[in-house]
Amino acid sequence: MMDDVSEEALAAVRDWIDEARRVVVLTGAGISTDSGIPDFRGPKGVWTKNPGAEKMATLQHYVADPEVRRRAWQNRLESPAWRAEPNEGHRALVDLERRGKLHTLITQNVDGLHHKAGTSPEIVVEIHGNVREVTCLDCGDRAPMERALERVRAGEDDPACRSCGGILKSATISFGQGLVAEDLMRSERAARTCDLMLAIGTTLGVYPVAGVVPAAKDSGARVVIINAEPTEMDGLADAVLRGAIGAVLPRLVADPGLQ
Repeated sequence: MMDDVSEEALAAVRDWIDEARRVVVLTGAGISTDSGIPDFRGPKGVWTKNPGAEKMATLQHYVADPEVRRRAWQNRLESPAWRAEPNEGHRALVDLERRGKLHTLITQNVDGLHHKAGTSPEIVVEIHGNVREVTCLDCGDRAPMERALERVRAGEDDPACRSCGGILKSATISFGQGLVAEDLMRSERAARTCDLMLAIGTTLGVYPVAGVVPAAKDSGARVVIINAEPTEMDGLADAVLRGAIGAVLPRLVADPGLQ
């Protein structure tokens, strides 16, 4: 809740946003929990409650074990991402862009809610890919996820690529799978040229993307961490706001002319 966030801290960060010319934001699973999408490592996280679920997000297990793939396809069918709507946190970042402050939004999330909220696609870097498409691990073909899900609903428990017969998976980055080099370079470049970095809803424990936060700090930017739980980088932040993102973020980024 807001109890741990002082009005003085909020006012200081509001001033930094007002002064900033290039704000870069990194978001993690915590910004989407209010939309009904559970995080992974939090107290009620997917992997905290069911450690076996992590296998489905590990490329080696996914490729080697047809049963893991079958469970993964059933999970995709039932994913809360298809019903989820953007929340106040996502919409606050749209407001930040409208103010001309938001330069780049790097997200670890694969749910597409930043796009759905109205953030311009050209400033979003989906560092871990997205669930809206499937990709073939053999030939690289991509197709809409819904097309593959229709095949699962029709009775295929592990649909294969229609081009080459290879293994299909969501166009997300699994453990053991390399990130897109261009996305990493773009994120690093944005971090090193921003004057304010906001890390929102992430434990900052997943690398290499978490490295954008110290990169921004080393380059002279202020760093603000907004999260419900402690993170691994609280010590290097200029401000840590511990509270509900959907409550804290809108109060930070509202246009001062409208307050």
